[in-house]
Amino acid sequence: MGEVEISILKPRNDSRLYRHVVLSNGLQVLLVSDPETDKAAASMDVCAGYFSDPDGLEGLAHFLEHMLFYSSAKYPLEDSYMKYLSEHGGHSNAFTSCEHTNFHFDVNVDHLEEALDRFAQFFICPLMSADATSREINAVDSENTKNLTSDAWRLDQLGRHFSSQSHPYHKFGTGSLETLDSCPKQRGIDTREELLKFYDEHYSSNLMNLTVYGQESLDELQALIEHRFDAIKNTQKERPCFSGMPCDPENLQILIKAVPVEDKHTLVLSWIILPELLHYKEAPSQYISHLLGHEADGSLFALLKSLGWATGLCVYECDSSMEYAFFRVIIELTDLGQEHVEEVIGFTFQYIRILEGGGVQEWIFQELQAVREMDFHFSDKKAPMKYVVQLASKMRDYPVEDWLVGSSLPRAFNPDTILRVIKMLTPENVRILSASKQYAGKTTCVEPWYTTSFSMEKISMNTIEQWKSCPIDSRLHLPSANPFLATDLSLKSNNQKMDLPGLLHKSSMSTLWFKSDHLFKTPKACIEIDFHSPESNSTPEATVLTAAFVELVVDYLNEIAYFAEVAGLSYRITSTSHGFQVSMSGYNHKIASLLDKILEKVVNFQVAGDRFSIVKEKLLKQYENCRFWQPYEQVLHFSKLLLHHKKWDMNAFVEAIKIIDAMDLSAFVPRLMSKIYFECYIAGNVDKAEAEKWRLMVEEALVNGNTFKCKPLLGAQHSEKRIINLVAQSNLYYPVAGSNLDDTNSALQFYLQVGQDDEILNVLVELFILSTKQQVFHELRSVQQLGYIVVLANRNDFGVRGAQFIIQSAVKDPKDLEARVEAFLDALGDNLSKLTDEEFKRNVDALIGEKLEKHKNLREETGFFWTEIAYGTLKFSRQKDEVAILKNVRKEDLLEFYASFIKSGGPKRAKLSIRLYGGGHQDQFNSHIQDCQSKAETARGVQEILIKDIYEFKRSQALYRSLK
Repeated sequence: MGEVEISILKPRNDSRLYRHVVLSNGLQVLLVSDPETDKAAASMDVCAGYFSDPDGLEGLAHFLEHMLFYSSAKYPLEDSYMKYLSEHGGHSNAFTSCEHTNFHFDVNVDHLEEALDRFAQFFICPLMSADATSREINAVDSENTKNLTSDAWRLDQLGRHFSSQSHPYHKFGTGSLETLDSCPKQRGIDTREELLKFYDEHYSSNLMNLTVYGQESLDELQALIEHRFDAIKNTQKERPCFSGMPCDPENLQILIKAVPVEDKHTLVLSWIILPELLHYKEAPSQYISHLLGHEADGSLFALLKSLGWATGLCVYECDSSMEYAFFRVIIELTDLGQEHVEEVIGFTFQYIRILEGGGVQEWIFQELQAVREMDFHFSDKKAPMKYVVQLASKMRDYPVEDWLVGSSLPRAFNPDTILRVIKMLTPENVRILSASKQYAGKTTCVEPWYTTSFSMEKISMNTIEQWKSCPIDSRLHLPSANPFLATDLSLKSNNQKMDLPGLLHKSSMSTLWFKSDHLFKTPKACIEIDFHSPESNSTPEATVLTAAFVELVVDYLNEIAYFAEVAGLSYRITSTSHGFQVSMSGYNHKIASLLDKILEKVVNFQVAGDRFSIVKEKLLKQYENCRFWQPYEQVLHFSKLLLHHKKWDMNAFVEAIKIIDAMDLSAFVPRLMSKIYFECYIAGNVDKAEAEKWRLMVEEALVNGNTFKCKPLLGAQHSEKRIINLVAQSNLYYPVAGSNLDDTNSALQFYLQVGQDDEILNVLVELFILSTKQQVFHELRSVQQLGYIVVLANRNDFGVRGAQFIIQSAVKDPKDLEARVEAFLDALGDNLSKLTDEEFKRNVDALIGEKLEKHKNLREETGFFWTEIAYGTLKFSRQKDEVAILKNVRKEDLLEFYASFIKSGGPKRAKLSIRLYGGGHQDQFNSHIQDCQSKAETARGVQEILIKDIYEFKRSQALYRSLK
């Protein structure tokens, strides 16, 4: 046992200390000491995933991941681990991949020791009682049911279906009631015994990697893990090795045609390649992905876009191991592109031939290297839990000195290695998946786990030869040098220390908030610009036209702005309820250059008819595909529709977009831009003069534009953000059938509105949620097994606060779910009143810890302050002010809040429930609708009011004042 002296490469701006320790049982540990952190965290990565599942017990590794959370010999009380974390500002989660399972948590810094002690018991002596095992199988099944209508899961499993049956890549990894319960029982297999056996066979300390992050010194952290984690048994197991290739020759040179759930056309080309893990310093996959996924002039995507065939393209290596990896090109096609699939594939192979025939270019590698080096050495600090997961995962595959950097930093130019991988991307070795609704009714097979309809055919040799020998299109070529690479990475030395944003400018045209950076000390900046136009959301047609305008601006920017994104300048332009918004972040040296390019496209906007057609098709599919959202996502949409003053439903957008044309957009944009007001927030490595210069750049561009000249808004035209004010003792419900009846899940949103931004009420609703959410999860999910998604969360609609339950379930209909929530809340009063003073104080301290948690990076800080600006609340010192109130909150205050706002019949309770009935509960929905028409329902002595029409309801309700 002891420290291993190996120098770990770390970023230049990283002041944290790292230590590699090997315990006496062979457990590899990475310690991270960060005296400035306010959250501690740990992650254990175990070299056992679903590849190790026994035949006929698909999902066993994943099931084991679930079970380890329950209880242990040392802490036998079920759910005590999660309860401890919740009471001390913590969170926990886990995931199972093909070869690994990762467990992780965070907690307030002064409670790391006991959290680690509880966490260690996962790997020392978990109980896995028969009762808990029989219940948690339902949670695994619910998780799988949630995924059955997801195209991402369906198409991934389809790719696995077409792999060698002798290789574990072929397996179904999630598990279900069928694979873990009914089928094993039929064969006389006890799943719990198999679970214990799997644990004993695979959970050995020499196959584990632990990362621990805390504010303590390295010596103190080492003392915390010693005599806790060295109790994990070392059974001297060898790391599982899954040799051989996942695809036999018959699984290559194939074309799979599949029918997706959503209406879209997706083309996926994949090859088995040499994994980058074996040559991570030479970065062959990164080099190829950089070029094949490029979007500037001469790129594959630029050509497909110009032909009107594609709306998106991404390229990456995935499913990597020490034996193999998959290299994928994923192209989102238009309707026209779907008619030219073979030619799209041909262009892809032409570009690959350019990469091979032109040789590997050292200047391109060096440019990529420069970008990655900047990204590494000026990397943003992450939340500790996210960071430890990342590190523990790297520990299994990289040498100690590269545990922090992994493969993110190319360091050795080796054209032979890169060329070797390029030569693997051949037509003979390709696997092609084409997913489109156009194949409906034309397929011959069904994938067994997700019931995806498909057909498979071998690609003919004539087609292969054509892809190999056709002339390379002259429009395809390598990119030019990147003009957005930052070269000035110096920090401003004259910036005044600012803890909170300050108002630099306010006029009828614009507002500028500014905050210089003295905390994160990186050469980066963030810019948020919110453009308000009274024309943007006046009708569903206006909303759709605004969205089309934004999509076209992004479309016109694509080729030049892609260079900026490669160089570490991210940007996003989105339509909003009152106009559109530009968000930018990255190296401050070139960020103004990108802003200038964006403004140029906005103020010189012209409608290109061919591009408008593509954007219209894309938006129409986005709106129509909303019907395939998960049920819990649908209820959240309906709640916004019901509560937000000016909000249109998706059906209105579908109707509107079908009838608009390019001329409508040409006529609309001058109206949209005729009167504009913009709010701007600039933060980072920027001084006041620079920030004001950038604001002025925006204003002058708008006022002096070639296509239109903007004028300021009149006072009466400023946008409002108003929320329905639910009447005290209201008991409203909106029943609706799910829009995708192939999804058996139903969902409930149970919303209790509390009031508009008030510091006392804010902390009470948050304290109530923190004190209760773990009980909700344990009782409704773990004990009653209502579904995989069971959440109690804080809700904030432009400053109007509330508490909401979200439950998605295939086993109970929404009315039954609501009754169970009500029953839980009825019993909750006793639980809250029985809280000891110590337990109450723990909850208060946990909430204080959450509020005082420091922002990890500039973007996170910007997100907090920008929300205050966007909502109009402007309480930049909110955390500190609400902590001051929390310190004086008494248990009696919480009980009074519960009795007034939460408890059924409470004098200030204002409830809205949205009951969405999925495909498995349509009989209950039809029966419920008939009951609604015949009589008013009563729940706990309070009459329930049915909302029959959303817009009629909204017209009859009072509104909170707008804080904007």
